Amino acid sequence: MDYQILQAKSELLRRMSADDLARLRPHLASVFLEVRAPLENAGQKIEAVYFLESGLASVVARTAPATEAEVGIIGFEGMTGSALIMGDDQANFDCYVQSTCEALRIEAAPFVEALENSPTLRSFLLRYVQYFHVQTSYTASINARQSLEVRLARWLLMCSDRTVGDRLMITHEFLSIMLGVRRPGVTVGLQMIESYGYIRARRGEITIRDRD
Repeated sequence: MDYQILQAKSELLRRMSADDLARLRPHLASVFLEVRAPLENAGQKIEAVYFLESGLASVVARTAPATEAEVGIIGFEGMTGSALIMGDDQANFDCYVQSTCEALRIEAAPFVEALENSPTLRSFLLRYVQYFHVQTSYTASINARQSLEVRLARWLLMCSDRTVGDRLMITHEFLSIMLGVRRPGVTVGLQMIESYGYIRARRGEITIRDRD
């Protein structure tokens, strides 16, 4: 039995009942995921589910071939494959690695079988799906009504909440893609937040200094 799986850092696996974890455990494999590695592609069949243990994944909506914006973030509190929990086998959005991840991977077939055989597992994971839908709903509301500085600050805090430590390895270009804005706007927004003493921004790196 894999010691790393027994000591899982995934919040979902840690909070799962012993019986339901036992259903999944034989099918879980530890993987390391590089930046921009695709985890799901919109409209395509979901091949596997990932329970993140470190790093971040972005759930992204595409409105045109070269236009995308982030609608959700997944860290060690979450997982991919929400559509499978809802009974669909196709991804609704693209999902890819935002910062290098460690994860526990399970193929879609045994995961769906476990859901079908365990009402408690499905009920438990449906609560996560609800939580994620709340996150995406607030993201849509804030993106529509708040200033870029507020959107940036929220995004940085959400990422910090899902990682260990206060340092985020992120570029202005990537931030502009995730927020669906021009890169110069991101630069100005970060400078404003930094002027308040909330962050320290360096090339490819942002440190959270004051969360309040």
